Amino acid sequence: MNALKTLNPYFWKHKILLFWGFLFIVLSNFFNIFKVQFVGKSVDQLSESGKLGFNKEILIYVGIIVGSSLLTGFFTFMMRQTIIVASRRIEYELKNKIFSKYQEMSLSQYKKTTIGDLMNRLSEDIVAVRMYLGPGVMYVANLLVLLIITSIFMWRTNEAMTLWTLIPLPFLSFAIYKVSSIINQKSKTMQKSQSAISTFVQDSFSGIRVIKFFAKEKYIERNYGVKVSDYQNKALDLAKTESYFFTIIIFVIGLLNVVILYIGGQKYIGNELSVGKIADFFLYVNTLIFPFSMVGWVTSINQRAEASMSRINEFLEQPTEIINKNFEQYPIKGDIEFRNVSYVYPNTGIKALENLSFKVNAGESLAIMGKTGSGKSTIALLLCRLIDPTEGEILIDGKNLKDHNLENYRKFIGYIPQESYLFSDTIENNIGFAIDRPTREKVMEYAKKADVHKNIIHFKEQYKTMVGERGVMLSGGQKQRICIARALIKEPKILIFDDALSALDTETEENILQNIDQEIENCTSIIITHRESSAKRADKILNLTEVG
Repeated sequence: MNALKTLNPYFWKHKILLFWGFLFIVLSNFFNIFKVQFVGKSVDQLSESGKLGFNKEILIYVGIIVGSSLLTGFFTFMMRQTIIVASRRIEYELKNKIFSKYQEMSLSQYKKTTIGDLMNRLSEDIVAVRMYLGPGVMYVANLLVLLIITSIFMWRTNEAMTLWTLIPLPFLSFAIYKVSSIINQKSKTMQKSQSAISTFVQDSFSGIRVIKFFAKEKYIERNYGVKVSDYQNKALDLAKTESYFFTIIIFVIGLLNVVILYIGGQKYIGNELSVGKIADFFLYVNTLIFPFSMVGWVTSINQRAEASMSRINEFLEQPTEIINKNFEQYPIKGDIEFRNVSYVYPNTGIKALENLSFKVNAGESLAIMGKTGSGKSTIALLLCRLIDPTEGEILIDGKNLKDHNLENYRKFIGYIPQESYLFSDTIENNIGFAIDRPTREKVMEYAKKADVHKNIIHFKEQYKTMVGERGVMLSGGQKQRICIARALIKEPKILIFDDALSALDTETEENILQNIDQEIENCTSIIITHRESSAKRADKILNLTEVG
């Protein structure tokens, strides 16, 4: 259970809530066991009097039993209100921590994993960990406290019967330990299978148009069935292993009842023990039945939590590649210089750039041209510091980009990616996404400059039109122009077009370039393009050749 040790700081943080939860566990179990002795006393009182009429002592015993039951219920409720609440708070903090890690990841780190796996950590794995934090901790603590309190009351009743009753428990613990190690391995295997399903489903939904175009629905359905069957087999295998717990526990409890009946009967015949005391022992043991029957389930969820937490830790312990060391706020002019910059993609080993040097002064425009694979888009990613150069340095306003306040720097950048991406939101919110509290007037102003306003006003909901997931409701050209408007609305000091006019016809491209002439004059613009028509307006042209 080493992976779960990383949760200890969270337990310490919520120690007050957990302390009260533990106190309520002790109180609920004390009153639950305290009432048992009065059941035995009532039985003895009835056997001595030999009649069922009015008996003051029995009424007192009944009152104590009812009162203790009410207190047990109250403290059990409070136990859940503290421990389960603490687990939910820790779950909230863990989800935020994982999501923050997602935000810190570089592009190369995203490429090393799948969306399904990332989602699974934030959903399935976190749920498994929360079950350990709440029910897992609560039931284990409850069982230990109950076992201690019950043992004390049993010992006070009869030492010999207590020893005989408790003898099987170490064997039960050993059996649980052996089976739990098997469950741990099978839980990890099942979680990997769950991640594979999530990845496959996400991939299928994202590429649904391609699937339909090639009429491959049946093929995808068959592949999905194979993955689900694999998960089902692993889940059933785990369930079979978990079922051993309940079999073992029921057998041990049944054995204990036989032991009590036999030894208690012998002592009753020898006048060493009354019927009431024997009844007490039956109640003590049967009080332990439910908590012990939960041992298998608790061990199972704890093992699943350990498997999930190891996956979460593996992800959280990955070093962050892009680190911000500066937190000052200052303006950016827009001077750009590459000094002997090289970049090798870590996932593939492909050298995208080698010993590249160029300089662009603030307010100038640079067109970057070259064949596919020559590293044009890599320059854009390096300028946004989504990746860092393998060799060389990038200077912004004469200062190494790594020494700039990254958050502050990106406020001055307008980036239009090669692949237009829109959020599943309204057109207005997609354009205004780049700034805080955008007005409708400003959104419309930059939609006009991006030559997309004329299309938007013909939509039924106009600027309130939902674009669908990834902008699926719009054409490629409309998405691209909305992305251009989103970048321009920032009024950036550095504007990067990463082949962002490729989906537009020549006339629309010319309209946009004319509309944004003023913006381009007021900032440093990097225009990555295949078209000479887009490059002709630039002050400088950089022509890249493929490395190697």
